[in-house]
Amino acid sequence: MKRSRTTYVTLAMRNVPLVLFVVILAGFGLFAEGFSEYRSLENIVKQASYIGIVAVGITFVLLTAGIDLSVGSNMYLSAVVAGLLMDKYQVGLWPALGACLAVGLLFGTVNALAVAKLKIIPFVATLSTMVAGRGLALMLTESREVSFPDSVVRIGSIQLFGLIPLPVAIFGLVVLIAHVFLRWTMLGRQIYAVGDNKEAAQKAGIRVNRVLVSVYLICGLLAALGGFVSVAQLGNVNSGFAKGDEFDAIAAAVLGGTSLFGGMGSVFPGTVLGAVLIRMVSAGLVAAQVNLYLQPMVSAAIIFVAVFLDSFRNRRLAQLGRRRIRAEEIT
Repeated sequence: MKRSRTTYVTLAMRNVPLVLFVVILAGFGLFAEGFSEYRSLENIVKQASYIGIVAVGITFVLLTAGIDLSVGSNMYLSAVVAGLLMDKYQVGLWPALGACLAVGLLFGTVNALAVAKLKIIPFVATLSTMVAGRGLALMLTESREVSFPDSVVRIGSIQLFGLIPLPVAIFGLVVLIAHVFLRWTMLGRQIYAVGDNKEAAQKAGIRVNRVLVSVYLICGLLAALGGFVSVAQLGNVNSGFAKGDEFDAIAAAVLGGTSLFGGMGSVFPGTVLGAVLIRMVSAGLVAAQVNLYLQPMVSAAIIFVAVFLDSFRNRRLAQLGRRRIRAEEIT
């Protein structure tokens, strides 16, 4: 009986994101009129697509027990470069997208070198690039709005097969590639190993610095892609673009079950559920006509709950693991 009870508790702890998702979906479905309609849910997933792409990149970093606070500035600077190229120099869609992704990779490279080579604490390193990146973007634009042509805006409105919005399809492709990479490649397994115990991974022959460089490069690339997908839905970039999105992305990853202490988490279904959950709460608060000024407080509460649940889950699972080992030794 005790063993089965422990099994159920462990299962519940490992599926906290799914439980939260179901509870919040049912809650808003009951109290917010029109929330459960297909069109409303489609818009939520579409709005979650760009933050979900960024959150996938954040997941890679969190799995190594790192952090990247600069993704919002990365999104802004990458989108600004793409927009200026298209607006001032009449560059086409694909070269502009290539430039956007290149800026994201450059951003990731700076973070990777600071963390892996210079041994700067990830929080400090990415906080510095967060401030520097947004400052550079503001200098390039002189704080003015940058508009994008119809070729970019159409990306946000196209529906594949008349059913799936293109931003959602891009998000799905990113999730698929990331999930396969983490679960079935050597580097993916090494990412988990480094996050679980960096010293042990190094003793086992894993090149820890190469793993750290890889995750920050991936995070930088996906932040830039997320910025471009966001622009496709908005049509322009202003000085407030992506400000605070780094916290939504981190909250999405942690709500999805990725540990802030590294070594535990998944892109699918974890981060996907977290990203949709973040946007679901925002849309639900609007549908329920909650005071506009209270909504940021609710978002802050969600981040707090995410961190609390992450810490509680880790402690609880560790306790259950020790009990299981002792029970097996006794039997």
